[in-house]
Amino acid sequence: MIVDLPDTTTNQVNKKITGLREEGGALTLSRVLTLVISIDNEDLLEDSIEAANFASREHPCRVIVVVPGDRQSGQPRLDAQLRVGHDAGAGEVVVLKLAGELADHASSVVLPFLLPDTPVVAWWPALAPSMPAQDPLGKLAIRRITDATNGADPLACIKSRLEGYTPGDTDLAWSRITYWRALLAAAIDQPPHEPITAALVSGLKNEPSLDVLAGWLANRIDGPVTRVVGKLKVELTRPSETVTLMRPQTGITATLSRTGRPDALLPLARREAKECLAEDLRRLDDDEIYHDALRGIDKVQYA
Repeated sequence: MIVDLPDTTTNQVNKKITGLREEGGALTLSRVLTLVISIDNEDLLEDSIEAANFASREHPCRVIVVVPGDRQSGQPRLDAQLRVGHDAGAGEVVVLKLAGELADHASSVVLPFLLPDTPVVAWWPALAPSMPAQDPLGKLAIRRITDATNGADPLACIKSRLEGYTPGDTDLAWSRITYWRALLAAAIDQPPHEPITAALVSGLKNEPSLDVLAGWLANRIDGPVTRVVGKLKVELTRPSETVTLMRPQTGITATLSRTGRPDALLPLARREAKECLAEDLRRLDDDEIYHDALRGIDKVQYA
C-alpha cells in the first residue's frame, strides 16, 4: 500500500502511520533499527527503496528516505509518502520530500520518525558529505554508509573517506569485496605458508572496490602492491608460487589458479547494492579493518 500526503506535517504523517498499523492489525511491531537514506536526486528513489526493502527482510526496520525538493521555494513544504505491506519489505517506508527552508533542516524533520530505543543507520547511495559523522543526518546515526562507486570520481571519493573517517563509517565499495577477501585469505592460509612478497590488483579504472582491496593488501603484506587497469584479477606472489583470483568483468564464476596446482572454479558474482547494504546492517560496531584498508591506499603503486 502506498499513501501520498501532500503539503503535510510531521504530526499528521505520524498519525497516519499509526492508523495504517491499526488497519493492518499490526499493533506490536519489532524493529531492530531505523535506516535513514539521503539521496541527492529523485532518480535514485526507487532503487534505494528496493535495496532497503531487501535488507529489511533480514533486518526489520523503519526506512526514512529524505528527498531533495525545490530549495528556492518561498514557502517551506513537506510532501510525504508512506509505504507499508508489500511495498515496504519487513517494515514501513517513509518518504519525505522537503522544499524551501525545510530542505536545510532535514535532520529536524527526520527526528520525529526515529524509532525509540533503536539504533539509527544513515546511508548516502550517491553523493555523500566529506565528513559523514559531522553531517546533521550523520549525527543521528551510529553507523554511516557511503558508496564511492556512484561518485563523480570514484577513486577520489574512496581516498577522501580516510580524511573524513570517524569510527562507525563504512562504504559499500568495501563490502562488495568481502568474498574476494575471504577467498584470497583462504588461499594463502594453505601450504607452503610463505609470506607474500608482492601483489597486483587489476580491473576497471573507476572501480573503487579494487582500490580499497589494494589498500587492504598494502596494509597486510611486506611488499609492493600495484594497481593497474586491465582484466579483473588479483595476483599474490610468494617465493614458491603465485596465487591468482580472476573473473570476467560481467561474469559470475571466478578462477583460482596456483602454481603447480589445478585451477578451481568458484562462484563470485558482482554484489549488488542491496546485498552489500544487508551485510553492513549486520554489524553496527566500528570496522577497524576498513579503516586500515583506507590508510593502505596511499601505499599502493598506480601503473
